[in-house]
Amino acid sequence: MTARAGEPDPARSDPLLHVVLIEPEIHTNTGNIGRLCVAAGAALHLVEPLGFEIDDRRLKRAGLDYWPHLDWRRHASLAAFQARLGELGGGVWYATGRGRLAYTDAVYRPGDVLVFGKESVGLPQALLDANPERTIRIPIRAQARSLNLAHAVGIVVFEALRQFQARGLAPFEVAGGPPVARPRDLD
Repeated sequence: MTARAGEPDPARSDPLLHVVLIEPEIHTNTGNIGRLCVAAGAALHLVEPLGFEIDDRRLKRAGLDYWPHLDWRRHASLAAFQARLGELGGGVWYATGRGRLAYTDAVYRPGDVLVFGKESVGLPQALLDANPERTIRIPIRAQARSLNLAHAVGIVVFEALRQFQARGLAPFEVAGGPPVARPRDLD
């Protein structure tokens, strides 16, 4: 997890979540996920090899003017990322179409790590086999093979933020507006 020329310093304030993309292949997905991470207060971890150059102008254009505000880290390999995983301090959730839990049944906590696989094949099976109790899925109809990676990340990240908000753990403000109201206790 070393900074390279032109990359932000990896030592930053604690993010609400860590979003990890294992070997992402499509620059526009990664750029959009970067923008989502800025909006959600999440750090983005990119695990190599990447299917694009990180300085690709299309990647930065997909993230628009958000990219300089993104807390992101680059890891040379899955093994290098796993060696640093304990430093992140949160629980780890692995998103897969074959997950044991629906993403809404997982209980997320600030600092959790949300791991997503590459667009073409998802996460390595060995990683899923080693962590079956920490796998989550987004239920979809059988007619759809999968969801776009950026959409899947958005669904899971904002479910985690919804849970934080509902439990009063991490209130956040809507850009240009007042703090988001917490739901009233209906009991």
